[in-house]
Amino acid sequence: MKRFLQSGRFLQSGRFLLFSYFSIVILVGTVLLSLPVAWPGPGRVALLDALFTSVSAACVTGLITVNTADFSLFGKLVILAVIEAGGLGIIAFSTLYLWRPGARISLRNRQLIRDFSLETVEFKPRRILRGILLWTFGVQLVGAVALYAGFSRAGVETPFLTSVFHAVSAFCNAGFSLFPDSLERFGGAPVVTGTLMALIIFGGVGFVVLEDVRKRVLRRRLRLTLHSRVVLAATAVFILLGTLGYLWLLPVDAGAAEAGTADAAGAAGARLQAALFQSVTTRTAGFNTIPQGDMPLPAQFLTLMLMLIGGAPGSTAGGLKVTTVVLVLAAALTGTDRQGELQLGRRRIAPDTVRNAFAFAVKGTLLLGVAIFALLLAQRVTPGGQWAFTDVVFEAFSAFGTVGLSTGLTPDLTAAGKVVIIATMIAGRLGLISLVMPVDRQEKRHAIDYPRGRVLLG
Repeated sequence: MKRFLQSGRFLQSGRFLLFSYFSIVILVGTVLLSLPVAWPGPGRVALLDALFTSVSAACVTGLITVNTADFSLFGKLVILAVIEAGGLGIIAFSTLYLWRPGARISLRNRQLIRDFSLETVEFKPRRILRGILLWTFGVQLVGAVALYAGFSRAGVETPFLTSVFHAVSAFCNAGFSLFPDSLERFGGAPVVTGTLMALIIFGGVGFVVLEDVRKRVLRRRLRLTLHSRVVLAATAVFILLGTLGYLWLLPVDAGAAEAGTADAAGAAGARLQAALFQSVTTRTAGFNTIPQGDMPLPAQFLTLMLMLIGGAPGSTAGGLKVTTVVLVLAAALTGTDRQGELQLGRRRIAPDTVRNAFAFAVKGTLLLGVAIFALLLAQRVTPGGQWAFTDVVFEAFSAFGTVGLSTGLTPDLTAAGKVVIIATMIAGRLGLISLVMPVDRQEKRHAIDYPRGRVLLG
């Protein structure tokens, strides 16, 4: 370990750069949000609440202990900047730190870019970075224009700021809103909810898939890559299954009150719109048009599963990622061949990829279990108390999946509970990503190998 540190390899490793980048963003955000200018009233935001908000914004989660609408214009702009810095994603981060003006990309750094899901993109950092920025700001600009029309029609006082803020928050899958009730008042505004759903999906599929689709549309590529096909198909299937599930599990009048409709046809349309939005937003976006605490327990369980799945690798979304879930389910249901390879459509998935998917899912589940247990201790949850076990589990899943939905527990978190949620958000955003980052270490060669053993299963 000492040689590793002295050689400078640790300081140049992807993990160190990753945590350094986010640490700086979180620290700067915390300092700025704790300034008196960030709070319109007397005094200032407590340091722990400023840290919580900064971590939630950098990890594009959306859980808040202080209402975002209560911050001053300066505070809102700081939150917006922190969301954008975190939401540009690990791909942009890796490119910024790997790029050196006039320098070539080494084989090791090329492998690092591959592991960040950039194998289908040119190995030119400037092009990669330019593509990421163009996609990000281009989609956000179009979304902001559409939201401006919707918010203006709804009579919002500051439609420009509100549109830009929610466009960035939606594309980054952050879930921060300038309204105290998130988007419940816009349950009957299809322009607003439809635009936000499109932004969430674009941000959740990732730059690689968007670039791949663009090249396919322009006929620069004969067909989409397997990664893009899996991401797009899985995203569509999970959204459809989620929508059908919520239509089945939510009350008959779900969304009707928020949409302001009472007739049967209007109520049915509002219910469908609420179910679709809930299905999209649970996969790490964090906005809500219906109160999460009022949903039946089966619907809350469905929300937990969708929050855990998350979005695509290399995107602004969190969770275990759809590709991981697809590989684990496919391997569990169909099995692998004698070589350990998994057949997915007309392609064979390498044994290492399958093993990594299982290891990633298991490690993520273990981290989530530790977070739930720590939050139960921190909140001192007791039978018959103010908050139930399901509320704590929901909060932990939301923080770990960087979603931002809550049944109402977040504002009532104790100091210890806030620390647990902060650690959970960091683990969900950075810890999972660091698990798949390459480690620059020499493999040990054993002169003497151990005999094989057998363990019974099932």
